[in-house]
Amino acid sequence: QVQLVESGGGLVQPGGSLRLSCAASLSIFSFTRMGWYRQAPGKERELVTTITSGGRTNSADSAKGRFTISSDHAKNTVYLQMNSLEPDDTAVYYCTIRNYDGIDYWGKGTLVTVSS
Repeated sequence: QVQLVESGGGLVQPGGSLRLSCAASLSIFSFTRMGWYRQAPGKERELVTTITSGGRTNSADSAKGRFTISSDHAKNTVYLQMNSLEPDDTAVYYCTIRNYDGIDYWGKGTLVTVSS
């Protein structure tokens, strides 16, 4: 059973930056895809950005140019660097990883609040 633990959320002013981290309990070399989704209050969970083991990324239009996904395989950690944050970015952010059997694992989420 894979465990994912997100951290780095918090309160930030509009225009600010945050970096989210997702620590996996197993080597992230074991996974075909890693990424981030988010769920705002009263809305459905939506894609932020994902990256495959081959380096292919898939990002929401709202994330392009502002959010960057990266990973540190030595630390089994996935990151989401978020810049130029806006109030509409307020949401719970979830880390997800897919294994070679096509099973998706999810973290419990970390809350990001963008407000002045």
